[in-house]
Amino acid sequence: MNGANLSLPEPIELVALDPARNIRRRYSITASLDLFGMIVVEARWGRIGAHGQAQRHAFADRAAADRHIATILRRRGTAETRIGVPYELMIAKI
Repeated sequence: MNGANLSLPEPIELVALDPARNIRRRYSITASLDLFGMIVVEARWGRIGAHGQAQRHAFADRAAADRHIATILRRRGTAETRIGVPYELMIAKI
């Protein structure tokens, strides 16, 4: 596999805020290439300002990585029914 020609999914940053209920959550998804040409999708989540948690999964192709990211985003889409606050997409400041 030639990793130099492989396009990667854009980073995603989600935030759920409700100051009245003291809810301040973040969720980020990034993708990168490892030394072996695998796509590594990293999900980080937790309370804003805290260290939080992270999980990494490696995929051989872009389609598998995209399916994993879609699964994560589907779960985040149910946040309003689970925690009472929807996640909102944050625009990256470059």
